Amino acid sequence: MDSRSRPKGPGTLYVVATPIGHLEDITLRALSVLKTVDLVAAEDTRKTGQLLRHFGITTTLVSYHEHNEIARTPDLMRRLQQGASIAVVTTAGTPGISDPGYRIVAAAAAAGLRVVPVPGAVAAAAALSASGLPTDAFVFEGFLPKKAGKRARQIKALASEARTVIVYESPQRITALISEMLPVFGDRRAVLAREMTKRYEEFIRGGLSEILESLNRRSDIKGECTLLIAGRADEGPSSWEEAREDIRRELSSPSKGVAELAKEVARAHGLPRQAVYTEAMKIKAELKESGNGNE
Repeated sequence: MDSRSRPKGPGTLYVVATPIGHLEDITLRALSVLKTVDLVAAEDTRKTGQLLRHFGITTTLVSYHEHNEIARTPDLMRRLQQGASIAVVTTAGTPGISDPGYRIVAAAAAAGLRVVPVPGAVAAAAALSASGLPTDAFVFEGFLPKKAGKRARQIKALASEARTVIVYESPQRITALISEMLPVFGDRRAVLAREMTKRYEEFIRGGLSEILESLNRRSDIKGECTLLIAGRADEGPSSWEEAREDIRRELSSPSKGVAELAKEVARAHGLPRQAVYTEAMKIKAELKESGNGNE
């Protein structure tokens, strides 16, 4: 029965997952809900409008995104309490998972209204399923903080995780993120999933340094990126903390150049030489600034 012909009581909020790329990944149930609700609250009305038109759906759209969700939530709540059925969707994937949706779901749940999940695509789950990394336990962090200090602290905390780590990043910032992670995580096994379910879907597998090298050889990187990193292994190579101590100790003596030092420390600790060289140059600059380094 069309929801618009039912007797009016409190309405229902549907949390509807939409495709992350391939339109055929939408579920039959999602299509039925989108067709019969009174209103679709969409992160991007233009892109959701294209999706609805593709499937011949004419339900009214209203914008609901990170810049207006605080102001718009009370209006959506009023409509729900007056009996309207509303579907909340994002540009792609599942609402609330690193996307808008949390506020209206929390408000509806707190008010005792019915909240119904209509599951479907999630980039993190899709990437994990095809990654080849352990799937029995994982931690999903979404997008890491943009502020350097907070991001560095979060990266350090994630490096101690024994579970597979999953993060999202934009194509413009993915190389910078991996460059920050490499000295902290070491050259762990990792997978970068890009353009999933789309024509140019790609999975880049290898150590973090190999993935970084692959990306650095490209003139352009497109598509939202999902990065998965193997958890810390107790029997793994020496830590970066120990490597840094060796670098500081060796830099106190001018007996060898940074390149030679990086080669020796990388071999001793099982770390990528280029990453060790970068870290050595950073430590050398810090020591020079503090007056403890050699010219």
